[in-house]
Amino acid sequence: MTGSLAGALAGPGAAVATLPATGVQDLAWLLLAFPAAGAVILLLGGKRTNAWGHLLGCATSLAAFAYGVIAFVTMLGYPASQRSREVRVYDWIPAIGRFHVPLGLRLDQLSICFVLLITGVGSLILIYAIGYMSHDPERRRFFGYLNLFIAAMLLLVLADNYVALYAGWEGVGLASYLLIGFWQFKPSAAVAAKKAFIANRVGDLGLSLAIMLMFFTFGSVSFSGVFGAVHTASGGTITAIGLLLLLGACGKSAQLPLQSWLLDAMEGPTPVSALIHAATMVTAGVYLIVRSAPIFNLSSDARLAVTVVGAATLLFGAIIGCAKDDIKKALAGSTMSQIGYMMLAAGLGPVGYALAIAHLLSHGFFKAGLFLGAGSVKHGMNDEVDMRRFGGLATVMKITFVTFTFGYLAIIGIPPFSGFFTKDPIIDAAYSKGGTSGAILGTAALLGAGITAFYMTRVMFMTFGRKRRWDDGVHPHESPPVMTSPMVILAIGSLCAGGFLMLSSRLIDFLQPVVGTPPLSHGFFTPVSDISLAVVVVGAALGWLMYGRREVPVTAPHGSLVTVAARKDLYGDALNESVLMRPGQWLTRLSVYFDNRGIDGLVNTVAAIMGGSSGRMRKVQTGFVRSYALSMLIGALLLVGALLLVRL
Repeated sequence: MTGSLAGALAGPGAAVATLPATGVQDLAWLLLAFPAAGAVILLLGGKRTNAWGHLLGCATSLAAFAYGVIAFVTMLGYPASQRSREVRVYDWIPAIGRFHVPLGLRLDQLSICFVLLITGVGSLILIYAIGYMSHDPERRRFFGYLNLFIAAMLLLVLADNYVALYAGWEGVGLASYLLIGFWQFKPSAAVAAKKAFIANRVGDLGLSLAIMLMFFTFGSVSFSGVFGAVHTASGGTITAIGLLLLLGACGKSAQLPLQSWLLDAMEGPTPVSALIHAATMVTAGVYLIVRSAPIFNLSSDARLAVTVVGAATLLFGAIIGCAKDDIKKALAGSTMSQIGYMMLAAGLGPVGYALAIAHLLSHGFFKAGLFLGAGSVKHGMNDEVDMRRFGGLATVMKITFVTFTFGYLAIIGIPPFSGFFTKDPIIDAAYSKGGTSGAILGTAALLGAGITAFYMTRVMFMTFGRKRRWDDGVHPHESPPVMTSPMVILAIGSLCAGGFLMLSSRLIDFLQPVVGTPPLSHGFFTPVSDISLAVVVVGAALGWLMYGRREVPVTAPHGSLVTVAARKDLYGDALNESVLMRPGQWLTRLSVYFDNRGIDGLVNTVAAIMGGSSGRMRKVQTGFVRSYALSMLIGALLLVGALLLVRL
């Protein structure tokens, strides 16, 4: 392959110049400074900040959002080919040989989309948390952790090199650990936090190895340096880097085989579920794949691996969602599935990068809205999360019901709601891949759409259906305006965001200089989308037949083998225990045994020999002259005897 051809395949991300920032964009570091300052004040200020800490947490996030809007408007004032701007902050790691890492921020079409999502939806979730956490004595600390998370996530998406991205990546992992385990007095929350932390460390190992391989191969870790030289590497090296990046993405985005932490992470407060596990953190893996488009464009094997992981996970998560009675865990399985759609799209290469980002952005609205709706239900039901003890809430929690319904219609893809405009094109693009692989991937995505309609209809009827199954003493009530107002805004986004982004190819054209132009145009109400809509209707109808017409038992029936397996997360934990944890324990025990018996045994043996020998030789040193004289005589006789033997 010639250099020019490889450079073309690497994509626009490798060729479009990144210009120095000018004017208002010179202050892009404020995007990080606002939430970081809020985290420092709230976490170090102590109880003195309790009275107003939650307000500061919201204000810093809103300030970052306001600056993000200004930066976005400024970006639109430049020609499309000149919208990628770089802000050099300082030399983070000075030159050590060839290794030099400046801390710079890249404001381009891709990063600004994430900035607006993180700060915009994040601010709505923080406002919601004012009401949700109003009675928690540690509310100030909670908002400090949220600010820390937002700052780390912004660093992840704004970094202009992989090392700074990795710093944000690890910061997000730390904040996630702190937030999932925020109610650490609950053993389940503490265990869930540790599980999330450890599972993400496995993925982080892949990302760190990918960065090391990039520096070894290209002598650079900056996006411009890596993407500019990517065509000079061998195919095997590019594939290895791509697979290692995929491993990192699987950890953060809860994709197979590192998905099991996401369901347990629902032990954290509901705003955590909405912010981290719906709108932002779990999308970091998708961002990593799309940002690294010039690498994946040159490796069909790496792209195939991404599509396989995405297709398998979207089915895996959807099946799990069908059997969960915990409303938050049902939505968590849904999140896993929807991220699978994004990964599938990203694995399709230039055809799907923009589609993945479109679904990611619309998902941020409707899934955050669904989680906040679930939190509103939990708030009104005395912290109950078992949907078998809900029912009849549509009449007593009307705002929650309407906003949740908007999210429901968006996620299953009913026009004109967002999911129809962003998920159906992914199914269409999968089939457009052609061949056996295209048929398999498209069918998996189509089947996932039907299952999504089924389990989300199940959630709707079990939660808001007419039959009331409340416990005695429970008095459901609507949440206060500080909680319902963000839900209303997110519901509007669930209705409008998809169409706004995809009609007239608005988002695809905007992202084109970074991720390339898909060679296929995706219309709406195509034969594939019509079939998808029919499958969705069938799935919803089955959900209504099983949970709308029939009475829902308060105690879950035993169910089939598939149902039992789905309740146990399709044995994901058992598989990880068998494949990773148990062999790891055996390896650890073997290493300890070898260390104790081998290395320590050898050292101790040498020490014992020296100690024993010195002890015995010490007895020779008696201090008596006659003993020394006798020793000299014996030595002299032995020497004379030896000389006589030599002469003979």
